[in-house]
Amino acid sequence: MNEPLDELTKRISALIPGNVKHMQDDVETHVRGLLQSTLTKMNLVTREEFDVQSAVLQRTREKLDAIEIQIAHLKK
Repeated sequence: MNEPLDELTKRISALIPGNVKHMQDDVETHVRGLLQSTLTKMNLVTREEFDVQSAVLQRTREKLDAIEIQIAHLKK
């Protein structure tokens, strides 16, 4: 996750006007910290975690469908 954050930090710091470029390292450090803090507060998950949970949900749905079919057969 650090690579996209580094890239975004560099893009933001590239927007700094030429007359304050001497502050670029300081700005990058602060922007990076702000982005990291904001992303942490957003409680995001990685793509891998999302995919794992999606697979678990799919298996759960399949089991539920099977149970519903069993219940329907028992009711007959």
